[in-house]
Amino acid sequence: MSQPIVLAYSGGLDTSFLVPWLKEQYQRPIITVTVDTGGIDAATARTLHERALALGASEHHQIDARADYFEQVLRFLIMGNVRRGQLYPLCVGAERVMQAQTIALMARKLGTGSIAHGCTAAGNDQVRFEVALRTLAPELEIIAPVRDRNFKRQEELDFLQARGLPVPPFGAAYSINRGLWGVSIGGKETLTSQGSIPDDAWVLSREAFSHPRAPERHVVHFTRGVPTGLDGVERSPVDVIEALESIAGPFGIGRGIHLGDTIIGTKGRVAFEAPAAEVLLNAHRELEKLVLTGRQQRVKEMLAGPYGDWVHEGQLLDPVCRDIEALFLQSQERVTGTVNVLLRPGSVFIEGVDSPYSLMAASKGVYGEATGEWTAADALGFSRIVGLTGVFHRRAGERAAEKVQQ
Repeated sequence: MSQPIVLAYSGGLDTSFLVPWLKEQYQRPIITVTVDTGGIDAATARTLHERALALGASEHHQIDARADYFEQVLRFLIMGNVRRGQLYPLCVGAERVMQAQTIALMARKLGTGSIAHGCTAAGNDQVRFEVALRTLAPELEIIAPVRDRNFKRQEELDFLQARGLPVPPFGAAYSINRGLWGVSIGGKETLTSQGSIPDDAWVLSREAFSHPRAPERHVVHFTRGVPTGLDGVERSPVDVIEALESIAGPFGIGRGIHLGDTIIGTKGRVAFEAPAAEVLLNAHRELEKLVLTGRQQRVKEMLAGPYGDWVHEGQLLDPVCRDIEALFLQSQERVTGTVNVLLRPGSVFIEGVDSPYSLMAASKGVYGEATGEWTAADALGFSRIVGLTGVFHRRAGERAAEKVQQ
């Protein structure tokens, strides 16, 4: 029997199309592998399994990688308060290296040298998968028909329908990717820069504004920069993220459309829903302001941008990312405490933060009200010294002007 082809299978249109297409073209068994990095409940897992077999896969495997995904990727995105374009929290894409790593291990376990993926030539995922797979397993053959043959979504849909095979719920209309950190949605509306997608295309926040919910208050707990509880109950980081998604999603929190630069240099646009990321990034940022010095925050901000870019580009395996992660980890030694959040339609408001390492509570002074470790005379002298640079600059300019006039 010929060696199987291991297909990275999401259940979307591209990978659904590839199951029968690869089987027909290569005359080899197709084994589908879904790496669960979030967003797959029991019902969805069952549907993915049944659909893969109905499409012609000889085997289907689902691997739970949520905890590993958090440990290897998400905790550092939280620690760095990472957003792309000051908006997009890398909802989908950050997990591609993790998925490539898991699929490569599965291919070796199954004794095959061929891996297939459904990425197009125009997107970011092709680069992420290729870079990761060539770094982790250069001996593997990578098959990418959607990219190399430039299949269009309507062609794929016609192929499946002509054979009476299952079609994903959104068909060719929308490309939807879902993970632990959120959902990305691409459609005809995101191919230009002008408009939004319709309300029924949103996955987590449909009707959030046409049927708004009453505000809710919650408490998020952090231990050394990691979310470890919700509303007084200790939970795993994955549990906290999944709970916040179900709580904040119906408020429309974390809904947005990101316009930015793709890895290959073009401009790209994608709709996204990241309710848990929106809550946690805002909560973590405010807790850090309470316990970190200004210089610590400044250095972290300088590194968060490049780190987010490299994760987005599939360069997570580059050693520079380990260096930045080491600094992030060290910076979180005192990022422990609670954050009170108020959820309202479309927004999360941080009502307050508390920590045993509070730098605010450590001072005897009260901002704008009373001195503490310093006197009024100290304050006057400090102001004079701080202003010296400006004084010297002005004085030098005046002297230069006088010389010109002489």
